[in-house]
Amino acid sequence: MMRIDCPVCAGTRVQVFVERRDVPVHQNLIVQDKAAARSVKRGDLKFVVCEDCGFVFNQAFDPATLEYGENYDATNTISSIFESHMDRRVRDMVEVRGVRDARIVEVGCGNGSFLRKLVNYPASQNRGIGFDPSYRGSEIEEGGRLMFHRSFYDASCTDVPADIVVCRHVIEHTPEPLTLLRSVRSAMTKSLGARVFFETPCVEWVLRNRVVWDFFYEHCSLFSARSLATAFERTGFDVVRVEHVFDEQYLWLEATVALGGGERPATSDGTTVARLCEAYGADEKALQSRYRTHLSHLRQRGRVALWGAGAKGATLANLVDPDCSILDCVVDINPNKQGHFIPGTGHPIVPPLELRDRSIGSIILMNTSYRAENQTLLSRADIRAELIDWRCLGNTPEPLTTVGFGALAAS
Repeated sequence: MMRIDCPVCAGTRVQVFVERRDVPVHQNLIVQDKAAARSVKRGDLKFVVCEDCGFVFNQAFDPATLEYGENYDATNTISSIFESHMDRRVRDMVEVRGVRDARIVEVGCGNGSFLRKLVNYPASQNRGIGFDPSYRGSEIEEGGRLMFHRSFYDASCTDVPADIVVCRHVIEHTPEPLTLLRSVRSAMTKSLGARVFFETPCVEWVLRNRVVWDFFYEHCSLFSARSLATAFERTGFDVVRVEHVFDEQYLWLEATVALGGGERPATSDGTTVARLCEAYGADEKALQSRYRTHLSHLRQRGRVALWGAGAKGATLANLVDPDCSILDCVVDINPNKQGHFIPGTGHPIVPPLELRDRSIGSIILMNTSYRAENQTLLSRADIRAELIDWRCLGNTPEPLTTVGFGALAAS
């Protein structure tokens, strides 16, 4: 049943601003061949914004369509840039926020990299338990100080005591975020001074930068700083801080269990986010058309690739090139994805070194935070291809000129 009220504040003043039909429900699924990639499960996007609190959610989302398991891989830690981001978060938690000698639970731990960093941080004395159905690896490490469960974290896990709960890039996958937060809070009631640290994409950054490929099926719940704080306040937390991290793309929240444990009514105002959504919605079709036209012009000059086979690259490929007539391939440094195919379209996923053999002339960089890293990879391999910032795609193709291998085109 389609939800008509806001999952965060229960408000009913919601406005539709993005609608897309028959999109792949998984963007990070490991798909073995092109035929399987083109026959993946599909669903609809009907993103709405709550005018009362500013929460953005997919009204047409159906969690029953999703299957998170061993064939799902959203790993970012292969990138040194993302690794550095995680190191900064861990150092802040331990050195600045005092997360030491703590029982840490990570909800949606992925491959366990972040939790390992917290447990292995010098002299931290931390212990950790990670939950994730897609986890692959040993279930017990570090002599029992680190354990992993191949399962979702839900109400059945609240008997696992926690001083610290970490949850990174999970709440945006959750259609009922307050249910998740209440489960987390229940696990923390017996720990004096217990805290949570959450990381999630910032919808205001997406809207202001007109990032059309950051609206996709798996991310059914998108937050502004204020709506994220509201969700925690409504479930019995006191918010310590919400800050923008990773070039302002993500929100990083710290909160504690509220004294008395009472839940509070929503108090935020969604006017600013609602206006951003309205403006974005009015432009989205034109943006998609411009991106498609620009990529077609680039294709006339030579073969074109996308850099990034994660959700961003998969979504753009499905939006602008569903029949694989414009883009030759998608490049990614994750070896688990190389040799496989983009869900929905079937574009091949290749390692960087294969770009030379495929005679790629232009590469669209899906996330400029990785620009220096990707330029270095191209330069070391002596691959002469034009690396184009996605922000240039909205412009006419004429200003884009090759200024050297691995160079970032400027408009």
